[in-house]
Amino acid sequence: MTYHGPGQLVGYPIVDIRALGLGASDYMHALEAALMATLAEYGLGTRRREGIIGVWVGENKVAALGVRIKRGVAYHGFALNVAANMRHWATILACGITDGGVTSMHLELPAAPALDEVRERVTHHLGRLLGLRFAPTSLADLEARLAEGEEETTERLPSVDIIH
Repeated sequence: MTYHGPGQLVGYPIVDIRALGLGASDYMHALEAALMATLAEYGLGTRRREGIIGVWVGENKVAALGVRIKRGVAYHGFALNVAANMRHWATILACGITDGGVTSMHLELPAAPALDEVRERVTHHLGRLLGLRFAPTSLADLEARLAEGEEETTERLPSVDIIH
């Protein structure tokens, strides 16, 4: 079961991983690494678990990942629990995992950081790991560009839009 709710940073990057020369596992590891690097900035020790995708603090999952790849383009992404209401998981068996719980940055830190701040840090680390330059945009801007048939232009690095 997938749950997305208030207090989560949910990222759905759309990335042509084939153009980056990445396979599915390479891309998943980059997503995990970006989240782990972000959490490390806040002093949280994280880890991966063998055979289970996600990011863990101790025995508890702090970020879930799920990606679909079609014709070399990855979409969907991750949910990082920043200040999520953990009562929402009371009746959910997160990712079918029976030997671990779910946590959030808020539970692990003296105070939860702002979602915008965490988003900026994750964006920075994901861009660094993938060699991408992220440019803020809005849904209205994207729709207008699609309607006009505008194509992205690149300089040295591929450009990826972030909607907020």
